[in-house]
Amino acid sequence: MERGPVVGAGRGVGTRIQAVLGCLARVLLWVSSTLLYFGSEQAARLLGSPCLRRLYHAWLAAVVIFGPLLQFHVNPRTIFANHGNFFNIKFVNSAWGWTCTFLGGFVLLVVFLATRRVAVTARHLSRLVVGAAVWRGAGRAFLLIEDLTGSCFEPLPQGLLLHELPDRRSCLAAGHQWRGYTVSSHTFLLTFCCLLMAEEAAVFAKYLAHGLPAGTPLRLIFLLNMLLLGLWNFLLLCTVIYFHQYTHKVVGAAVGTFAWYLTYGSWYHQPWSPGSPGHGLFSRPRSSRKHN
Repeated sequence: MERGPVVGAGRGVGTRIQAVLGCLARVLLWVSSTLLYFGSEQAARLLGSPCLRRLYHAWLAAVVIFGPLLQFHVNPRTIFANHGNFFNIKFVNSAWGWTCTFLGGFVLLVVFLATRRVAVTARHLSRLVVGAAVWRGAGRAFLLIEDLTGSCFEPLPQGLLLHELPDRRSCLAAGHQWRGYTVSSHTFLLTFCCLLMAEEAAVFAKYLAHGLPAGTPLRLIFLLNMLLLGLWNFLLLCTVIYFHQYTHKVVGAAVGTFAWYLTYGSWYHQPWSPGSPGHGLFSRPRSSRKHN
């Protein structure tokens, strides 16, 4: 009979703890939703400005041209100076896969929610297929340039011994080293991905302005793309500081910029192309926004 009040008091404490935890969870959910909404709105506004996008292009050019000068002012033993660092292996070497995964999800949601048409969605997603073809084609071209400009060397304690082997395959099969003009494929890929992501994500500002559905999944994938874009900028800076020769990096970035211009700056504005980002999505402006 004496245990009743104790048990009741214990249940009361448990109920109060559950209530406090529930209240705390609701507050955290509200804060995260507010941050998600505010962050996506501000990021979309920044990327939606043509002036800021031009400044961003100038920033990328400055990183590649002047970034190597920072090698005299940074620690050469930092983790980012190691070819085998985590970011270089997991992200830079698979930059196109990460870009396709995150950006593909964003394009899929934006286009389908705006049009509800599978054919239009597939057409816009085909820009990523073109991007993959550009990446594969550029990689093969870079290898061809290295083959055409290279020579076979054997490293010796006294230096390098030149061999008259005709191509890379026979040189490597003999256990030697093939050295030619190596365009930086990492600089090319990171530059191309940065320009491509900025161009594709810029459409979100117009999407929001037309009052189209912008729920949590869409806003979250948009912010994830922004985080990935920031990571690509950082890794591009690390690449130009620590790796490759200067001209190899500049040429790689120039080829990436030229590939972006040929596609997003020229071809995608033609009627027989996959279309530019946002093309055909916002035919009728809406006066009020909808948030799911």
